[in-house]
Amino acid sequence: MAARPINPTDLDSFSAHLKSSNKILALCGAGLSASSGLPTFRGAGGLWRKHNATKLATPEAFESNPSLVWQFYSYRRHMALNVKPNAAHYALAELARKKEGFLTLTQNVDGLSPRAGHDPGRIKYLHGSLFDIKCSSSLCDYKETNNFVDPIVPALAIPVNESEPALPSNPPSSIDAAKTTLGQKVNSKPKELDISDERVRLAQIPTNDLPQCPKCEHLLRPGVVWFGETLPENVLDDVEEFITSSEKIDLMIVIGTSAAVWPAAGYIHQAKAKGARVAVINMDADTGRELSDDDWFFEGDASTIVPALFKEEIGDLDWHMMQMS
Repeated sequence: MAARPINPTDLDSFSAHLKSSNKILALCGAGLSASSGLPTFRGAGGLWRKHNATKLATPEAFESNPSLVWQFYSYRRHMALNVKPNAAHYALAELARKKEGFLTLTQNVDGLSPRAGHDPGRIKYLHGSLFDIKCSSSLCDYKETNNFVDPIVPALAIPVNESEPALPSNPPSSIDAAKTTLGQKVNSKPKELDISDERVRLAQIPTNDLPQCPKCEHLLRPGVVWFGETLPENVLDDVEEFITSSEKIDLMIVIGTSAAVWPAAGYIHQAKAKGARVAVINMDADTGRELSDDDWFFEGDASTIVPALFKEEIGDLDWHMMQMS
């Protein structure tokens, strides 16, 4: 399906308002990262192997089977590290550099925003991050942020099929094929097994081989907010401070989320109560139904729309930098 073109009148009016805005709040969900190619487990079925993914994202699941839960999150870390931030991540990071009164709130845990260079002081992670780890003991305060080591411990390495090489990222030329035929060695890594497929055997990893806290020797756990847990208090406090610290919010940008549940929905209402105009960027047209005549709805892929909306402020993105990330 061809991308829906941005209405020029809407683009001009949004660009003018963005230029004059001093206090801007962005709220981002899974749609921000969709074009980066990450698998999600929240849609139809929501299964990882034969497990309901939401059932793995609980303190009870971790206590019952830390090996299975860590393998689920190690797989997600690995998958996230094998894709790149898209143009929308870079556009948001650039706007954060250009606009002092800008703050991004993200529900995503995929680590793509920091990899795009988003100023850590101008982004808040409502649900934590796959790349934060912390001690599982409530009595220990050990925590690491932006730990991109993959695998995080050797036992969590993705298993491989030694007999089947991975496909090259660039198809071989006829000359390469001829060289192979002549017996010249071609370097290739074994193909990784897809451990999200329940037909692939999954080892039961001994507890001692899982990530251990260097401070108290309890198990480390992923630094994400699990079902049944409260959102990070310090993050909520920082967001509330941003919203209440000034009499007016000029603009609220909602990217790739329905924002139907607390606290996301509440932040939009708070911003509107302080005078904010709202711009929604989403693939789902239904997410724009409750907007007022003064707001904007842009239907389509965030990686295409967000850079176009911000272009007057941030200019053209550095594609070389994006490819090198």
